[in-house]
Amino acid sequence: MGILAHVDAGKTSLTERLLHHAGVVDEIGSVDAGSTHTDSLALERRRGITIKSAVVSFALDGRTVNLIDTPGHPDFIAEVERVLGVLDGAVLVVSAVEGVQAQTRVLMRTLRRLRIPTLIFVNKIDRRGAGDTDLLRSLGDRLTPALVPMGTVRDAGLPAASFHPYPYPDGDADFADRLGQCLAEQDDTVLAAYLDALPHPLPSARLHQELLRQTQQALIHPVFFGSAITGAGIDALARGVRELLPRAGGDPDGPVSGTVFKVDRGASGERTAYVRLFDGTVRVRDHVTLHQGRGKARGGRVTGVRVFTDGTAARTGAVAAGRIGQLLGLTEVRVGDTVGRPGPRTTAGGHFAPPTLETVVGPVRPGDRSALHTALVQLAEQDPLIGLRHDEIRREISVSLYGEVQKEVIGTTLAEEYAIPVSFSATTTIHQESVDGSGQAHETMGEDGNPFFATVGLRVEPGPEGSGVDYRLGVELGSMPYAFMRAVEDTVRQTLRQGLYGWEVSDCAVTLTHSGYNSIMSTAGDFRRLTPLVLMTALRRAGTTVREPMHDFRLEVPAGALGQVLPLLSRLRAVPAPPQAERYGYQLTGEIPAASVHALERRLPGLTGGEGLWESSFARHRPVPGAQRPPARPRTDHNPLHRREYLLHVVRRV
Repeated sequence: MGILAHVDAGKTSLTERLLHHAGVVDEIGSVDAGSTHTDSLALERRRGITIKSAVVSFALDGRTVNLIDTPGHPDFIAEVERVLGVLDGAVLVVSAVEGVQAQTRVLMRTLRRLRIPTLIFVNKIDRRGAGDTDLLRSLGDRLTPALVPMGTVRDAGLPAASFHPYPYPDGDADFADRLGQCLAEQDDTVLAAYLDALPHPLPSARLHQELLRQTQQALIHPVFFGSAITGAGIDALARGVRELLPRAGGDPDGPVSGTVFKVDRGASGERTAYVRLFDGTVRVRDHVTLHQGRGKARGGRVTGVRVFTDGTAARTGAVAAGRIGQLLGLTEVRVGDTVGRPGPRTTAGGHFAPPTLETVVGPVRPGDRSALHTALVQLAEQDPLIGLRHDEIRREISVSLYGEVQKEVIGTTLAEEYAIPVSFSATTTIHQESVDGSGQAHETMGEDGNPFFATVGLRVEPGPEGSGVDYRLGVELGSMPYAFMRAVEDTVRQTLRQGLYGWEVSDCAVTLTHSGYNSIMSTAGDFRRLTPLVLMTALRRAGTTVREPMHDFRLEVPAGALGQVLPLLSRLRAVPAPPQAERYGYQLTGEIPAASVHALERRLPGLTGGEGLWESSFARHRPVPGAQRPPARPRTDHNPLHRREYLLHVVRRV
């Protein structure tokens, strides 16, 4: 199971408390003291936040629980992205003081969309300002109404606060009636049984059966309250984990099928792959196959296996279906790899929006340029959403980011773990290009100044939003060798990373309309070099529009600050809906360019006296408004938009 939450809601503290409850640790670690078991990085201990996901294992009444503690800061959402695909269930932690926060809503929407069984744990009931009844109403309004409180809170906001679970499954009549109503709202069969039983509640056995079924189908979410610091409510939560979350399935004797969700490097650079195994068994000295998307299959021999047990990763001879293990010896393993046979859960991904910011990173010492490149490649192996762009012309490396905190962490990691001090340029926004219409072009071997032994024709058209690049064949598959066909497709996808204005082109269809080759002279290189010329000519004829990332936002401000906040939103190109009056001020919702979010976050505390509440999350891309000259990004290739320049670089002649 995964533990997920907005930053500072208490995920890591809850993990420590569960380890103590299970008897794995005698002393509970402290986030503030940097003594927790899952925050193992020095930087995590120093900053008091989780940066990388961590795995621990413990037993609850004979059931082994593999628990993954995930980062809560939105800058490290990529770590959460990789974990979601391997979970059987989750615990979403909400602070009883801060309530539902921006990241909480993003995570809950994703968990429900993926149908991951989820319990909700309201933490910090012992803190001043903690709520219970009002907070439960807020959870229903802002997360999902399909919630079942599993008990009551006493003395909320006091150090002696406690959680009293209902005597489940044989609860009192009021609880049974509320539970029956909630379950009936999710299932017509239960609704009919509930109405037939009135004025009495449904039998406790039926309630227990339906709560278990609907929880495991992610139709309903039991809610527990407590405190990770004092231990209040932990017994009830542990019982909920044991009884309500589904057991891992899988056939240990079947074909191997698993997912690599994390890769670490040891002191000498060796890779350790964290694998959730869905089926089969991997043993030491086994040869395993690795896949990723449409890429070429790779392989490797496993030289060591560790399985998580009692809070540590212990050396063993094998890891079986349903468990998480560390595999050693796989020199080519990457995050996101499928181990063995692909299955329905090994291809999961794309749950969150990609990064919308980027910065140029350079070494403080010029002699570190090569070492910096190697270090960034290693960091990108561990975090695939750290996209790297290499500009050989300017000798620069750009890194894509989710936010400023991530940039600070990358800089600190490079300085402390690789001894490479770096500097960053100002953070800029990553735009996209979309195709306006249809455009096509072709070049025939031996004609029109085509210096390559290849014939390529391509048509570019707009595609549905979110479709990426849809590559199609308008010629027979056997019209030329597969290696040449593959060279064209791979080059199309590579070339579209930089459109007419230098931004990645997405949501388009590209069709191969012409093909031809010389059986003696042609090579795959001819097709790789010709395809960019043809594709960019077709793209120029189709036209593109530069689109900027937009965030949905929700802003609560005191009544007296509304007159100052609205003009600021206008200057930052936000599009707010009419203000909604609330008890203590106004609530504003709407859209704002991602490029303006950081500026608003800096100004808001001063304008609202520290009382403004802000949350935002990526929503969509929209055309850059009113731009006569759309924002462009310098190209890092040989610029196939300019034929003369391109040919001089590629074939050294025009």
